[in-house]
Amino acid sequence: MSFWQRVKRDRVLLAMLAPGFLFFLVFCYGALFGDIVAFEDYQPYTGFLDSAWTGLQNFSAVFADAVFWHAVRNTLVINIVALVLCFPAPLALALMLNSILNGKVRKFVQSVVYLPHFIGWTIIVALFEEVLGSGGAFTHLESALGLGHWSPMYSDAFFPFLLALESIWKDCGWGTIIFLAALMNIEPALYEAAALDGAGRWHRFKSVTLPSVMPVTMLLLILRLGTLLASGFQQILLQQGNVSLSASQVIDTYVYSQGIAEGNWGQAGAIALAETVVGLALVLGANKVAHFFGQDGFYRRES
Repeated sequence: MSFWQRVKRDRVLLAMLAPGFLFFLVFCYGALFGDIVAFEDYQPYTGFLDSAWTGLQNFSAVFADAVFWHAVRNTLVINIVALVLCFPAPLALALMLNSILNGKVRKFVQSVVYLPHFIGWTIIVALFEEVLGSGGAFTHLESALGLGHWSPMYSDAFFPFLLALESIWKDCGWGTIIFLAALMNIEPALYEAAALDGAGRWHRFKSVTLPSVMPVTMLLLILRLGTLLASGFQQILLQQGNVSLSASQVIDTYVYSQGIAEGNWGQAGAIALAETVVGLALVLGANKVAHFFGQDGFYRRES
């Protein structure tokens, strides 16, 4: 079958694919041309073509700024805490949901844990403020127990854990969708065969469940590593006034302050470009590590 015959055959599917393809073409690949501001003294009123070319000067200015390295440190701390606490949470929740035998109860619990994903960060931060803030239920409980007046919402040291706690509450249920799909695809005959061989609950989990979800777990972990230098911009910006800037300034808010607040578009573009390059390197490196341990990663290794 020729190329055009295949196009004619799949014209309906291609028409459905077109809007998504155009979105990525315009807003993802087309936007790559904007990275030229990283090498210019970009002025919005003169445009890309007429702005002065500065080469690597923006990168030198950024890397010489101590605030930038504070932002890098905070970003790494926040993302490592999130990786350790948030990444395993959807898998653990999916395993618990999968173990519920009653279908109606499982669907009800799934619906309840999915809902926070559709709530905006503004409302979620407000809810946490009501519970963990200075006048919240947590503070009243501390006073009733005579434990002082420590508030998690205003603690520099607890800030990364607070962000992780909010992210777990918001996205843990939504993140279980992929893991539940992987668990549903496991053949029941594998569990039955393992049980006939005398395998207990733990051994069935170790020998059947864990290897079955490992490929998708590795894929999600690799993609997560690619965003190690990116943070929840809106989530952090909403709470940046609660703690000191030395604890809450991350790369994304630093880009915002340089680009939008101070008008240093070239330096903001340089940071964003460097962040993207490091993220791509982390994804490719993690994928190589996955291949080393016999996993497919985000693309299948050639044999």
